[in-house]
Amino acid sequence: MKTAVVYWSGTGNTEAMAKTVAEGMTAAGAEAVLLTPAEVAPGDLNAYGAIAFGCPAMGSEVLEEMEFQPMFDACKRSLGGKRAALFGSYGWGDGEWMRSWEKDCGDAGLNLVCESVTCCDASDDAALEACRALGKALVE
Repeated sequence: MKTAVVYWSGTGNTEAMAKTVAEGMTAAGAEAVLLTPAEVAPGDLNAYGAIAFGCPAMGSEVLEEMEFQPMFDACKRSLGGKRAALFGSYGWGDGEWMRSWEKDCGDAGLNLVCESVTCCDASDDAALEACRALGKALVE
């Protein structure tokens, strides 16, 4: 199965999570590619059987607004039926950005197949193991 991890990272925390999600995908036998929003155009994601999206909380607990949110908005409605999952890091708040993102995905018809993974600041061992498990769950 071809899979993708599409992520945006400002400090490297979400990038570390993305790499670990991809490790989980490959450990489960999938071919995984890491992509940034600049590398994704509408329709590109149709080539993948499963997609993990990663973005940290920004501002007042929203997705990154200059690159990630526009890319996600352009792609989300064409992904119905695809296996998908979400992950990201935050530095403040209570995870509202993830709850809002999950609702947006549901409203767009995305098939979120496992619980989203969040962590505060840099990923600890438990968060990285949850990212690996997310990657595996997406392809099993």
